[in-house]
Amino acid sequence: MTALATDTRGTIPPASPARPSLGARITHALGGPLVRVLLVLVGLFWLVPTIGLLISSLRSPDDMSASGWWTVFTKPSQLTFDSYQKLLENGDITHSLLNTVLITVPATVLVVVIGSLAGYAFAWMEFPGRDWWFLGVVSLLVVPVQVALIPIAELFGKIGLFGTILGVVLFHTGFGLPFAVFLLRNFFAEIPRELLEAARLDGAGELRLFARVVMPLGGPAIASLGIFQFLWVWNDMLVALVFTKSGTQPITVALQTQVRQFGNNIDVLAPGAFISMVIPLAVFFAFQRQFVSGVMAGAVK
Repeated sequence: MTALATDTRGTIPPASPARPSLGARITHALGGPLVRVLLVLVGLFWLVPTIGLLISSLRSPDDMSASGWWTVFTKPSQLTFDSYQKLLENGDITHSLLNTVLITVPATVLVVVIGSLAGYAFAWMEFPGRDWWFLGVVSLLVVPVQVALIPIAELFGKIGLFGTILGVVLFHTGFGLPFAVFLLRNFFAEIPRELLEAARLDGAGELRLFARVVMPLGGPAIASLGIFQFLWVWNDMLVALVFTKSGTQPITVALQTQVRQFGNNIDVLAPGAFISMVIPLAVFFAFQRQFVSGVMAGAVK
């Protein structure tokens, strides 16, 4: 009995399970099916303006002035492609859409290429004043676009670039490079040094090292930068209003001129606005996987 009592008293009772923290309980609650349904509803609600614009672009001006776009669900016979046919016959809109492509694509490519080269140089190449140069580039991020509009417009006027597509491309490139250099330099700096040293031992020069090693590893970050730059330039209106003329206006300015005559050109405005919106959306979804990979890589590193 004594030994049994001793063993009983000496037994350590099992520890009670620890209570989950508040953060763990919130995370578990947010992963429930009810929350997922709520997120789907929020996403659908966010798409309502896009769906409404699409349906409006497929209705005639008389139907749009008589009732709301949601009536198409009870009267699907309202849908027609006449507005898009009229849009294609509008030379101002089609030419402005071409101008938008001629502005956006070069401005995006130049920012990605120059930003990648500069980011690699600031991350892995030694040269006098490297940190001070990088600090100067990063400090340009705080310069607002509005401050530079008038001085650069006067400069472009003196050298013959004002009102040209090249002038708009150079402006967007100049203001996109500080963010590009800052983003890519920080991403490239996380590449293991041993990997670069092994490539140098194999006889790779700086350009070959950049093209064969750094660029493939930095693909997600470069894709994220390209998406951001493309969206910024495509949707820009302020710079285009200042630096373009009638023959070089992008789609945003061309649609703004149609708003002044909204009552007469609604059948051109609605499909033009939808095309202007759906192209950047298509670009985003086409590179969505690379964009998410770049964001997650930056978060982890």
